[in-house]
Amino acid sequence: MTWLAPAKLTWYLEITGVRANGYHEIRSEMTTLSLADELEIDADGDELRFTNAPELATDESNLVTRALRLVKRHAAVQVKKNIPLGGGLGGGSADAAAILRWAGGVSDEEALRLGGDVPFCQRGGRAVVEGVGERITPLPFERRAVTLLLPSFSVATASVYAAYDQLVASGERPGGRNHLEAAAVLVEPRLGETLRWARGRMGDVQLAGSGSTMFLEGHLESEAAAGDVQGPAGSVRVVPTWTTP
Repeated sequence: MTWLAPAKLTWYLEITGVRANGYHEIRSEMTTLSLADELEIDADGDELRFTNAPELATDESNLVTRALRLVKRHAAVQVKKNIPLGGGLGGGSADAAAILRWAGGVSDEEALRLGGDVPFCQRGGRAVVEGVGERITPLPFERRAVTLLLPSFSVATASVYAAYDQLVASGERPGGRNHLEAAAVLVEPRLGETLRWARGRMGDVQLAGSGSTMFLEGHLESEAAAGDVQGPAGSVRVVPTWTTP
């Protein structure tokens, strides 16, 4: 049986506080996309494989394995990764959420044990997400065309949040539509170069989560409407997609 694990896109991302345990509180509008990983799940097996991402661990550190443990199930899972690794689109959380849905679903509180994005990814659609991911307010579905810009490099989420904390400690208050953008650019300078290039060429380009994926609303009509284009720091894959319910 094939289960889809849709990517998660953050239309905006605000950091509203930091808890005593170091977790960052957010406010964000999130939506799922037609871009999705594909999971082949066989309840008669007990093995995790990635058909096109052999570098990913398959032990207890992997969210798919942890999701199976959470629901106390065994299965052979073969994952085809279409969501870029380290791109800020919640690929690992989406895969875990697909396992939860396959097993009949769990509460938001249980899903949160796997990570802050997992409760929303289990629900899907469109919502305002607050706290550390546990407060989800569904919004009416809006079908929107989206163009994703996927650079050839990734950005580590933990490093971006650490850089954000350093900026705040130094007296800065990152703002804008994505409060993590300034920190992400510090962690990966090539991201700043690529954002400036994309905005100069394509208009209102935003950073998705902690990056490295960038996006803009609408589909491009130029010769670069899909496929690879050359950016200032390497190739950038242009992927047209849609929001999904």
